[in-house]
Amino acid sequence: MSDQDGTAENRLRKELPEETPAAAPKAVPPAEQNEKIEKDKDERPGVTGRQRLVQGLWPPRVSRAQLIVAVLLFGLGFGLAVQVASNSDGDSALRGARQEDLVRILDELDDRTQRLEDEKAGLEKQRDELENSSDQAEEARKQTLEKERQLGILAGTVAAQGPGITMTIDDTKGTVEADMLLDAIQELRAAGAEAIQVNGVRVVAGTYLTDSGNSVSVDGNKINAPYRFKVIGKPQDLEPALNIPGGVVQTLEKEQATVTVERSTKIVVDALRAAKQPDYARSSSR
Repeated sequence: MSDQDGTAENRLRKELPEETPAAAPKAVPPAEQNEKIEKDKDERPGVTGRQRLVQGLWPPRVSRAQLIVAVLLFGLGFGLAVQVASNSDGDSALRGARQEDLVRILDELDDRTQRLEDEKAGLEKQRDELENSSDQAEEARKQTLEKERQLGILAGTVAAQGPGITMTIDDTKGTVEADMLLDAIQELRAAGAEAIQVNGVRVVAGTYLTDSGNSVSVDGNKINAPYRFKVIGKPQDLEPALNIPGGVVQTLEKEQATVTVERSTKIVVDALRAAKQPDYARSSSR
């Protein structure tokens, strides 16, 4: 190549602009991309405000925290609904009761309160007699003997007599079960029964009832219908307790059993239980 050609080539290079390297594309943050997409959607022709509102609400965007709060609120609401329903079921029997039945239930509650007040007054009287007696040792001995007699009646180790009721359950269909008789015993105890005997078996604190074929066993002693309860207590409290709406008598009558309750000024409970000696427990008094 001649010097002239080289000079012309150099002059041509000077006249032509130098190529600059292409700039790398600038990264756009995802948030700006979403904003631009939403803006493009909103600026589309023919999209009304209602359509944009629907697009903003659906599909819903729920965070994890919002989902947890929603589940907790649902559980709380469900629990409150169940509690209200259970309370309504428990009060349904009283809501359907007649006015005279409600008055009788109220009288029974008043009698229980009065009975507790009388027991409290009796204990306070014993305390005062013991404190004011000139011969405190003799007074303490008398109270100890009286307390032993009372505990013997409750434990079934001594016979007892007094006012009360006799309840007879005639079960010709064989539908009366042990749990029904147990409900009757518990209702009588709650009404203030002090001594109970069922078909010659003394009922005590540890008494249990089980089904035994077509009959019932009380503390392992098989008894057959008719079931005869001899109960010592205040008749004015015992009989209404059995006849409350939805109570013992109505439940047994639904099972086609016949129930008769008779008041008496003298009931004799003479079935006895042997006093059980503890195997391991010893008195801690010295």
